[in-house]
This record gives sequence, structure tokens and C-alpha cells, in this order.
Amino acid sequence: MPGPILTFIIFILVLGVIVIFHEIGHFFAARRLGIKVEEFGIGFPPKIVGFKKKGTIYSINWIPIGGFVKIKGEDGGHSADKDSFISKSIAKRATVLSAGVIMNVVLAIILLSIGFGIGLPTLIDENIKNSNVRDQKVQIIDIEKGTPASETDLAVNDQIVKIDETTINSIEDVRSYNTDKIGQTVRVTVNRINKEMEFTVAVKDLDSTGAGKLGVNLVQVGIVSYPWYDAIWRGFLTTFQLLWAIIMAFVSLIKGLFVGQPIGDSLTGPIGIAVLTGQVAQLGFIYLLQFTALLSLNLAIINFAPFPALDGGRVLFLLIEKARKKRIPQKTEALIHNLGFTLLMLLIIFITFRDVRKFSGAITGFFKNIFS
Repeated sequence: MPGPILTFIIFILVLGVIVIFHEIGHFFAARRLGIKVEEFGIGFPPKIVGFKKKGTIYSINWIPIGGFVKIKGEDGGHSADKDSFISKSIAKRATVLSAGVIMNVVLAIILLSIGFGIGLPTLIDENIKNSNVRDQKVQIIDIEKGTPASETDLAVNDQIVKIDETTINSIEDVRSYNTDKIGQTVRVTVNRINKEMEFTVAVKDLDSTGAGKLGVNLVQVGIVSYPWYDAIWRGFLTTFQLLWAIIMAFVSLIKGLFVGQPIGDSLTGPIGIAVLTGQVAQLGFIYLLQFTALLSLNLAIINFAPFPALDGGRVLFLLIEKARKKRIPQKTEALIHNLGFTLLMLLIIFITFRDVRKFSGAITGFFKNIFS
């Protein structure tokens, strides 16, 4: 289990890779389209060190969260200069603004392709072909209400290791062991984030079939790897499947807001992501790889939302400009983007306070481990 300092370093590295990949997209698109990039920074100022090459300052900065790209004329200035962002066509400006999001999708494809090559946790079924499967486990995906399992502290994602003294290797092992145990109790040993825990569960005939059951729904999972050519295809395909799933989740969230449904745990801020990063890191490198790909796709979708101050909001202004056939006054656009940025910061502060309450135990443990 990583300590607090290592967890913090892992979080910074994960966030850094995602944000820097995003900024690299803006950087190369701007350079390719003849727009001057004034600075490419890793981290945020104050500056530690920097050097200038071909008109661009490359810097390393003290605040180690992601990075930034400063593009000439992005704020509306230097409109008379040919190498200024504002002097380019709507199509070229839209390309530069969209390039960061595209690179986040590319990053997810790369990470998932690597993952499928070395092995990703996958549901084992008859569709797993042309692959290598190892470390198969039986995992809980649902606990039925009103059943013996729901009266214990068993949790979704627990991996069943043993029942009494019998080692569990398949779903059939669970069924066959419990089938004649109606009216008895069994000791269920599970693995939860690399920690073994034991629970006593009653066995009942829950569906009048004469077979004993605990009240859990199970899946067989394992680490599945593929040949490199198949891994690349699966990385590409899985990325766009995840993109669609995330988009649908955001659509459902927005619909819920309009009908007055509470957000609940749907949104997580920087503190929540840091805590989740530490938990995923405990599971191992391959899970962290998967988690990083998922975060990169979430950043891509959020950043391309048509909201002021985000890349998507800036692209929306370009579309309005094209429809009007004239530019929106720079002061008006800047005011709207600044207002949008303020609202985003207030939302982040709100989510951060909620995360502090939600993850108070993890945060307290983090500081105790540092100073003990």
C-alpha cells in the first residue's frame, strides 16, 4: 500500500501526464498552423528554470500540477500579426482549440492499448478469444436487498477467496458449495483492496429452487492480454465505447439537474480524485493505467462542453462568429469567459468542500502518516 507521500506523487504524475498531453495538442496544432507559441510550461509559475528556442520559452515551474501553453494572440491581441491566433481563420482557430481534447483521447487509446498488451482486468466469458488469461477471480457485482449478504458488510467489488476452508476458483465453486447448506452459516473470506476480510453469512433458499444462496451476483474476472495488433485495435475500440458511456452519464446527470434530482456522489473534485488515485494505486500498476485513461477521457469531455472558459465554449463562440459573419467584441467575449471561469472555480470549491467531508477519514490518515 503506497504511503501518503507516494500517493501524492502518483496523483501529481497522473494529473501531469493528462494535462501535459492536452497542452501538447494545443502546442503542435498551433505550431503546425503557423501560430507562435510564446511559452510551453510544465507546472505553473513561479518559474524554476526555462530556456528559449525558436521563439518559444520552455519552462519548468514550482506548482507541479499539469502545465500550460501560452499562444500569441489567444487573448485577442496582435490581430495584425500573421503568426497570431486571432489573425487565423475560424477553422484553424477551432482546430487549435480542439487539439487538446483530441490528444486526451489519443492518450486513452495509447494507455488502453498498452494495457491490453500487458493485461487488463476483464470479464471472462465465451467472447474472450485469441488471448491469454491469468489470475482469474470471482468478484461480487451486486448484493440483493433483503438477502443474508445484505445484512453483512460484504461490498460490491469484493473478490471471494474462500468459503469456510474451501478455496474458490470459479462461480460454480460458490454455487456447488452453498447448494446443500440451507439453514447453515458459512464464513466468506474476501479480498478487498489487497486486504483479506472474513464475514459470516447465512445460507438460504432464496428462490424456492432447493439450492442454498447468499444473495450476491457474481462475475468471473481475470487479467487478459492480447497480441500487440489486437491490443491496439481493442484500445481504440474500448476508448470510443468509454467515450460514449461517459457522454451518456453526463447527459443523465444534466437531465437529473433539470428535474431536481440531487447530484449525490456523481461529481468528484481534486481531493476526491487524489483519494481515488491512491486507492487504485493499491490495486497495482495496470489498474492505475486504466484509471488514468478514464480520467483523460473525462477531462476531454468536460473540457469540450460548450461552457464559457472551456475549450468547447471557445469553439462555440467561433461558431457564433461564423453564423454572424463578424467577430464578437473582444471585451464581451472576455467578460463572458471570465464569468464562466468564476462559476467553474465556485463549483470546484463547492465540490472540494464536499470531498473534504466525504473523504475526511482518508485525509486525516494522510496527514497523520506524514507527521507521525
